[in-house]
Amino acid sequence: MNSKSVDLLNGSICKCIMQFSFPLFLGQLLQQLYNLADSWVLGNFAEQEAFAAVASGGSLSFFVVGFVGGLGAGGGIIISRYFGADDRDNVEKAIHANVMFAIIASAFATFVGVTFIPKMLVLMDTPVEVLPYGITYFRIYFGGITTMVMYNGCMNIMRALGDSFHPLIYLIISSVINVVLDLVLVAGLHTGVVGAAVATIVSQGISAVLCINRLMRAKDYTRLQWSKLKWYPQMMKQVVVQGLPMGIQNSVISIGNIVVQRNINLFGSYAMSGMGAYSRIEGFVFLPINCMSMSLPTFISQNLGAKKYDRAKKGAAFGILSGMIFAEIIGVIFRLYAAPLLRIFVDSDKAIEYGVIHSGISSLFFFLLAFSHCAAGVMRGCGKSIVPMVTMLSFWCALRVTYVTIAIQLRPQFSTISWCYPLTWSCSTIVFLVWLLTKDWVHSFERKI
Repeated sequence: MNSKSVDLLNGSICKCIMQFSFPLFLGQLLQQLYNLADSWVLGNFAEQEAFAAVASGGSLSFFVVGFVGGLGAGGGIIISRYFGADDRDNVEKAIHANVMFAIIASAFATFVGVTFIPKMLVLMDTPVEVLPYGITYFRIYFGGITTMVMYNGCMNIMRALGDSFHPLIYLIISSVINVVLDLVLVAGLHTGVVGAAVATIVSQGISAVLCINRLMRAKDYTRLQWSKLKWYPQMMKQVVVQGLPMGIQNSVISIGNIVVQRNINLFGSYAMSGMGAYSRIEGFVFLPINCMSMSLPTFISQNLGAKKYDRAKKGAAFGILSGMIFAEIIGVIFRLYAAPLLRIFVDSDKAIEYGVIHSGISSLFFFLLAFSHCAAGVMRGCGKSIVPMVTMLSFWCALRVTYVTIAIQLRPQFSTISWCYPLTWSCSTIVFLVWLLTKDWVHSFERKI
């Protein structure tokens, strides 16, 4: 363990989780700030159609990125388990298996994104005036997606070992470079979506190089050595078993969101811009949710690997409750100041109106969203990633698609779409709560539940 790693197995549960989560929080905050800067530059120095294309394509890009990211996160949980059990041989194998997996996954993501994403933009009924911008942006974005996949894969390895500090530093460097390139390429040279895509790829590439270099300079058994980079059948199987449900969950949920986005697109470019601006602000709501849902799998997996069951239970309770409280506080603030916050990104009253409608419906239910994500993090940490996968696919995809498809026909108003989120968050919360209270999940590594 390096000097910047957090000991999650000993000491105050609250202190060590917060100490591990704080760099994650700062990293997520920084990422949101540079996303805001990216959106602000694009929204103010490019056509509205360019901003609408990039903003509305988030769920589409997540279809591929989320799948690969889920696989990588699953591999990180495997590393955490062996690290907590002090099984050094398997930690070493798991690290190299994860890097090999990231290389393979990056090739897969590039092929799928470049080949199919333009076709999916058409299937989403993207307005004709927006479509060319979306195709251009995502072709460039997925052409360089290797940089993002490698960064996320190496970042998951470091976090699994308790190091959330160095990923933060590399993210700071990447964010500054991204903003500078946005200003130069988009604001200065007026390259629009092309400049925005290039800025993202270059900045992510630099962070990926920094992460790989860090892993190669480790002084102990956690060091990355290219000579040991090979296919470890048993370890690869564990990575896939743990990560595949997470990847499938992310991708299929994104399909549900694509269907929702398709219905939003039917209301025109103002609705797309308004919801795009809303999604940028909503990203701040996800800060406490994301940092806890990313911290909990590592904390739970390490402590269960070390057979510290009571500590795992207390950590789960603290993480879930903290995420809910912070998310709801931010949700209330968002509800009160939605219009001026949305105006940061769009200056059209009509677009802002759509964003205000959506925030007015969803913002007070963010505590349910937090519970679902944090509870899912606990389940993944104990090796039960299939449970959140099935639950979220059932509600966040199947129910969401069914509701939107039927409800929009019965009540063709924009607010009808917005209600699909509180509805599905509520359903998943009920299932997760029952599961956590009735299952002996702390012994999941010793026997099946």
